[in-house]
Amino acid sequence: MMAKEAKGAIKGAARATAAFNIMIVGQHGRLMYECLLFLASLRASAPGFAGRVFVAMPETGPLWRQDPTIRNEDVLALIAELGGEILPFTSRHFGAGYPYGNKIEALMALPKGQNFVFFDTDTLILDELALVPFDFDRPGASLKVEGTWPQLELYGPGYGAIWQSLYTRFGLNFEASLDLSQPDEFWRRYLYFNAGVFWFRCPHEFGQRFLDYALAILTDPPQELVLQSLDPWLDQVALPLVIHSFGGGRNVVPPGLLDGQVTCHWRTLPLLYARESESVVELLEEISAPNRMKKVLKTYEPIKKLVYQGKGKKVRAMFDQAALPRREQAIRNQIKNAGLWMR
Repeated sequence: MMAKEAKGAIKGAARATAAFNIMIVGQHGRLMYECLLFLASLRASAPGFAGRVFVAMPETGPLWRQDPTIRNEDVLALIAELGGEILPFTSRHFGAGYPYGNKIEALMALPKGQNFVFFDTDTLILDELALVPFDFDRPGASLKVEGTWPQLELYGPGYGAIWQSLYTRFGLNFEASLDLSQPDEFWRRYLYFNAGVFWFRCPHEFGQRFLDYALAILTDPPQELVLQSLDPWLDQVALPLVIHSFGGGRNVVPPGLLDGQVTCHWRTLPLLYARESESVVELLEEISAPNRMKKVLKTYEPIKKLVYQGKGKKVRAMFDQAALPRREQAIRNQIKNAGLWMR
């Protein structure tokens, strides 16, 4: 079979097997522009996706100092044109004080009992999502993560004691969560995810437990967490516990698909230009090029300068993508020192 025919067969299979909804969170400001990039990349790279795409939007209320709703008519029109459905939800617990909590509270607004995949808006879809063999009875999340939590103190408890206290708090089997191929007190031994993507069979089941665990950790943490910051890490502290409680874990989908062949969690545009593949950069610039997209996206300063005015290429020229600094912070610092950091 020729390469073009093989690609067509993959896309045909994708149309037949896609059976889940997508949720992203959108609100006024940076996230609404990221929503457009996500949706445009989905339509360009995964035409076989047959599910619904919900843009969950917090409604204005007492937990928001400013109205978080998307009010830009051009943005709303493009969201609809690209297949996104605005899904309002009420912020009852987090709001402006912890906006990462949007991904938790919004789950309860999705259709109950329907498979879902959550993506952070700072994600590009690179290929058909049906290439990822999601098992919606076994949740998982992104393993593209650094050891950002917990941060150990000199005389405080270690990784094992901190994580075990959380598993004990919720009646979970701590030993079953460990990666015994990793050494004791090395952060990778303990279940930890990037919360930029996760999935399950029912958003209400997952969302209620995610909310219960997050609120319990926030309001009544184990003693072992007394020296630990939960801002902005609360969602990533609770997430592995939720996933483990539903029988999921690490490596429930083959490596190299999420945060690889099929998706790219780019985090910030300067980081995208610094470290992602040439094909990712080309996709970003391709989906940003149509006049209707450009008219809207150029009103957001980082996209205007990095994509349309070429400053992204200057960032890219600063790094050898085959030999990047090991720590993300080193990349950030180098970009900041050059005066090219924007978000």
